[in-house]
Amino acid sequence: MSAEEKTMSPAHKMSTPTHRSISSSSSSQRETRPDGDSWEIIEGLKIGQTSIQKPEKHEGFMLKKRKWPLKGWHKRFFVLDNGILKYSKTPNDIQKGKLHGSIDVGLSVMSIKKKARRIDLDTEEHIYHLKVKSQDVFDPWVTKLRHHRLYRQNEIVRSPRDASFHVFPTSPNADSPAASSANVLDVKPQQNNFTLQASIPCSTSLPVFYSNSQTKVAAWLLDSEEMDKCAKDLAHCQSSLIELSKLLQNLEILQRTQSAPNFTDMQVPSCATLSPVRLHASNPNLSAENEENPPQPSPPADSPDSSADYTKLQEEFCHIAQKVHCLLKAAFNTVAIEREKLKQLLSEQEHPGHNAQLLSLRRTLSQPNDKIHVNIPLSQQVSNESRLSMSESVSEFFDAQEVLLSASSSENEGSDDESYVSDVSDNISEDNASVADTISRQVPNGELIGGAFRNGRRTSLPAPSPDTSSINLWNILRNNIGKDLSKVSMPVELNEPLNTLQHLCEELEYSELLDKAAETDDPYDRMVLLAAFAVSGYASTYYRATFKPFNPVLGETYECIREDKGFRFFSEQVSHHPPISACHCESKKFIFWQDIRWKNKFWGKSMEILPVGRVNVTLPKYGDQFEWNKVTTCIHNILSGRRWIEHYGEIAIRNTKNNACICKLSFIKGTYWSSNVNEVQGFVMDQEGKVVRRLFGKWHEGLYCGVAPSAKCIWRPGSMPTDYEMYYGFTRFAIELNELDPVLKELLPPTDARFRPDQRYLEEGTTESAASEKRRIEELQRERKRCMEENNIIHQPRFFKKVSEGNQRESWVSNGNYWELRKDPGFSKLESSTL
Repeated sequence: MSAEEKTMSPAHKMSTPTHRSISSSSSSQRETRPDGDSWEIIEGLKIGQTSIQKPEKHEGFMLKKRKWPLKGWHKRFFVLDNGILKYSKTPNDIQKGKLHGSIDVGLSVMSIKKKARRIDLDTEEHIYHLKVKSQDVFDPWVTKLRHHRLYRQNEIVRSPRDASFHVFPTSPNADSPAASSANVLDVKPQQNNFTLQASIPCSTSLPVFYSNSQTKVAAWLLDSEEMDKCAKDLAHCQSSLIELSKLLQNLEILQRTQSAPNFTDMQVPSCATLSPVRLHASNPNLSAENEENPPQPSPPADSPDSSADYTKLQEEFCHIAQKVHCLLKAAFNTVAIEREKLKQLLSEQEHPGHNAQLLSLRRTLSQPNDKIHVNIPLSQQVSNESRLSMSESVSEFFDAQEVLLSASSSENEGSDDESYVSDVSDNISEDNASVADTISRQVPNGELIGGAFRNGRRTSLPAPSPDTSSINLWNILRNNIGKDLSKVSMPVELNEPLNTLQHLCEELEYSELLDKAAETDDPYDRMVLLAAFAVSGYASTYYRATFKPFNPVLGETYECIREDKGFRFFSEQVSHHPPISACHCESKKFIFWQDIRWKNKFWGKSMEILPVGRVNVTLPKYGDQFEWNKVTTCIHNILSGRRWIEHYGEIAIRNTKNNACICKLSFIKGTYWSSNVNEVQGFVMDQEGKVVRRLFGKWHEGLYCGVAPSAKCIWRPGSMPTDYEMYYGFTRFAIELNELDPVLKELLPPTDARFRPDQRYLEEGTTESAASEKRRIEELQRERKRCMEENNIIHQPRFFKKVSEGNQRESWVSNGNYWELRKDPGFSKLESSTL
């Protein structure tokens, strides 16, 4: 073992990682853990650490957790070389180049759990879970991975251009379209390639107070791995722009001879205006041949191939323009992240003689990036109406998410099922479109009434969401890798002014689907409507990746009566550890209930939310009782501020009273580059296993039944309110959930979530008071817990009871007391703990 490897022995336990920024690890201190039963983050390259000896190649078998939707572990052969971890089934497959995946460990957050012999690598796009069977194999792998990771990070810092070549060669070869374009335009690519030296000032050009001291800001400017990546992306972008220039020249030649539309009048032609061909990964018109072969000189005007060549050039132009768009988005994300890092470093470094300069720079960094956003058609800038146009968005969704990409990682194991839908016709039936925005007040006695309702609910929140840029989330989460985050206290600015009990009610936003199911005689069509309802509960999360709901305290409740929708709902926090929330909803047509708990796992760059529990719906008219599970939720880029949310897994809907049919829905786990982002596919199957209904769509846009182009729209979400980005990404229904009507104050129990002062203060924009109240409430909860433990008191929920089902699974159901107690005199004389 080399001296370098000895210094990186697993015995040296570091808890400070490097999150995409190699220099960031220096700001934290090492923490030695007494046991190996907890997750430990492996430290990255520190500032000033440059002499990293080249590690030896390491290979061997390890167990890898199978790719969703498969479960369990399978044996794979791994090869670690120069900081790149490749794997396949056998050594022969590695030699033949038949790789199942490749991981850049230098750009990953690495964490280990020594007692379980687990190694996890979070690359933002994927979380790779590895483990070995013996400690003798585990220790060498950890040592080698640490060594290779440091070497790879140091390689990126010292030779950013060479490091980028390793994954993305930026120098076009002589046969490439970019090279031919450069020759035609008499431009030398090597003179225009962006490098770290060209984009980042050298130390001699830094201000005196930076260059004379080993400050973190100076280290960031010189050693930022992210800026190297940005330079690489811009170099690619420049090469593509040269190629676009050549294509534009060829188009001009053809259009003069064919009286084609004049492209010279357009500054930046968009794909939609250039050609009706859509930029979709499954579009057969965008073949790989267009990417590999350069456009040939146009034929004479009388050639029969002129029209075909013109169309081909249009398609290629659109394809390359989309690539430029994606590169610019990636570069913008990088700049945004580095900007936040620099702001943080400036706040930590206060030089006595240069406070004025730092203050000026900090003000500059705090200015909004409005000009940067102007010409970027990201999902956050798409109009609300575009969410309703399924005929366009099902097949065109390359801008559906704004993602900070980790292009160094690949996961190709198994075949990703491509959608069998490439388009949906414009004449899709809208019979079952979203619920109308008819809203009413809540009646005092809790009874459901009919007739016309007056629009009296609020349409906006009192104050916009707070600025979270100053919160260092990494310092909070770094010691909780692999742990359940439900026990971790977060700053109140990271919350939204709703809690989990209200989120359960939010799943009933499209309860009209249940109403229609209760009037549908065909059992297969009934199941389709239940499937649409199950999918609809995820739609509101699309814009909600930035904030988290409040955790309810033990015994907290929430009530919601919706006369316009014909249901009344209540929920209660029935357990604190583990946190379990139960709810019950009833109407004249259906009964809905569930008890659910969430396990939150943080993996370094992503957070997985694993639900445990089942959703139940009864349709009394037909004697049906449906039940189904929930899928896994993952929040990506959790530390960067550019977060995006993904749901993946399989939902199985069964009628426990009748086995006429079952339904299975697959929430596809995709990446930004794949064609199945947010995609849902499913089917309804009869008793004999025959598929009788096919379902497809996207959980944030809608669900369709049938086969395109004649598919029928079963459900789609309503439009978002004005300025929803400023107000936590709330839907109209979510805005109404925490409204406290003066009439209800005397009728609600004191444990109702609307009375929580911290949640109310946050909604009103008073974050300091919200933080103070949040600490007070948490301390009161701890005191009650200590008191109950000292006196051997077991908490008994007031409105729910625990029952054991035939399969030994315990669940929480309503005990029938809530609405009886709510009647006159209501809850005014009910003894309740102060929240």
